[in-house]
Amino acid sequence: MAPASGLLAEALERHQPRADMRMARLSYEILGLIPGGEFHIETSTLRPGKTIELLQAELVAAGRTAIRATAWRMITSDTAEVAAVEDSAIPGPDDCKPYDGSAVWPGGYIRSLEMRVAEGHRPGAGKVWLRTDHPLTDREDSSDLARLMGLVDTANGIAARVPPGKDSFAFPNLDLQIHMYRRPEGEWLGLDNAVSFGRDGIGLTSTVLHDRMGPFGRAEQILTLRRT
Repeated sequence: MAPASGLLAEALERHQPRADMRMARLSYEILGLIPGGEFHIETSTLRPGKTIELLQAELVAAGRTAIRATAWRMITSDTAEVAAVEDSAIPGPDDCKPYDGSAVWPGGYIRSLEMRVAEGHRPGAGKVWLRTDHPLTDREDSSDLARLMGLVDTANGIAARVPPGKDSFAFPNLDLQIHMYRRPEGEWLGLDNAVSFGRDGIGLTSTVLHDRMGPFGRAEQILTLRRT
């Protein structure tokens, strides 16, 4: 899901771009298994407008939509005189220790990431930095926003409340909701993460998103809890 979400973000950015607007909210609905192999992305404008636009991108494979993404693109203006952020900063990647995510999660995607972890990391909550040197596409001209959006879905798993595997619980997310009050920059994505499990088989992963400049937004993922 994570790299696919970056590809969809890039497709939405390239869809009839406007210099006076930026994407402020991205919403991904995971409609089923995301197959490997060939796929294509279809983009459209659901709601045109002078100051706000609603865009859509669908990742289609084998004749089926696997992920549907929508984005609110909003007009920008100078609001520096009232700008303020309540989200707290976290230690930067240079102040964190190397972290081997593949010790918890198998697969080539996790092995492709460089990860750093802050002090106090525990099951259910943690602060982790991620980056990758793998480009989203062979064009290698993806924006920082698109590349970082391709990492956000990793949030559901960096501080797993229960260990994945047999005789435990699986906790896949059905969606990914991202809200950004600032456009992110750079190669590092910071995740200040908390995971909650309810009593009726539903959970939530909540994350404050950071780049080296500080917090820039939030992500939420609804989870279905299933005994393994």
